[in-house]
Amino acid sequence: MLEIAPELSRWLDEGRAFAVATVTAVHGSAPRPPGAALAVDAAGTVVGSVSGGCVEGAVYELCREALAVGRPRTERFGYSDADAFATGLTCGGSLDVLITPVAADDTGLRTVLAAALAGPHGALARSPAGGALYVPARGAPRGSLGGAAVDGTAAAGARALLRDGRTGVLRLPAGEWALVESRVPAPRLLVFGAVDFAAALASAGSFLGYRVTVCDARPVFATPERFPAADEVVTGWPHDYLAAEAAAGRLDARTALCVLTHEAKFDVPLLEAALRLPVAYVGAMGSRRTHTDRMRRLRAAGLTEPELDRLRSPIGLDLGARTPQETALSIAAEIVATRERATGQPLTGLRAPRIHRPAPDRPAG
Repeated sequence: MLEIAPELSRWLDEGRAFAVATVTAVHGSAPRPPGAALAVDAAGTVVGSVSGGCVEGAVYELCREALAVGRPRTERFGYSDADAFATGLTCGGSLDVLITPVAADDTGLRTVLAAALAGPHGALARSPAGGALYVPARGAPRGSLGGAAVDGTAAAGARALLRDGRTGVLRLPAGEWALVESRVPAPRLLVFGAVDFAAALASAGSFLGYRVTVCDARPVFATPERFPAADEVVTGWPHDYLAAEAAAGRLDARTALCVLTHEAKFDVPLLEAALRLPVAYVGAMGSRRTHTDRMRRLRAAGLTEPELDRLRSPIGLDLGARTPQETALSIAAEIVATRERATGQPLTGLRAPRIHRPAPDRPAG
């Protein structure tokens, strides 16, 4: 439900009753990952999606039913060749859904949900019995899943999932379980080189949910006016800026770094530092000739072969890109493929179904 936080926060403020259906798990090929949510208020207004269309109608009716009877429920949607008219996923997979009604007079639940929806960094645990526990990144948990012992176990497990930025099912004592949804600050995309490709990539990164920084040592080029889609534009030597951000703890395992300068005096000291950091992606623009020279310089600087193997260069997937926008698309596609551990190949011809994996580096918020 955290993915539709703005809408649900407004409904809470307005005192609306509603029910929210959230995907707890997917099996095989499914269109939406765990955490995908659809909510319906008492008037029948709907926001969000759990399947991209396959089972939305059935989930809508289940939300209305749960709101009317005041009890949560779980449901599994799959596909059956035996009944062509049954509600299910045409992609052949299945998904599990938790439906939680939120009554207008349920002050306790509404208070917990309001804190979770407003908090920029925390985990929300909900059980099929209707309990809710919000575990902020800092501070004491709020709410309950059913007792001190259960809440202690749930809080510890929720913090572990939160550290990885993951959403998933947490097993509790006595065979109980809870869905834990993590909400973490947006992952960072650091773009080095204030060039036209950087402007297009900043737009693509923002579209994908990244907090985008453009950095260049040349103040005449590194201006906010040239990069309106960037969250910040920094003037400074790239390797100095990167070192300062790493020292301040502002980089993590979801961070993507794109080096677009293809100039050795900027690239080499920057990549020497970047390839030693525990970030998700490091890519560098340049021709294959530039790449060969860059690798020679990096080896001379002391980087090991495993460190060099992390470098994506020439940057991006082979899309035949020529314009800055097309190049940004190819880079963004490679970042997503790397994050999801995907092949980057056309889905046509791939035999194995695409499965949503709970990756720690998925953008969330």
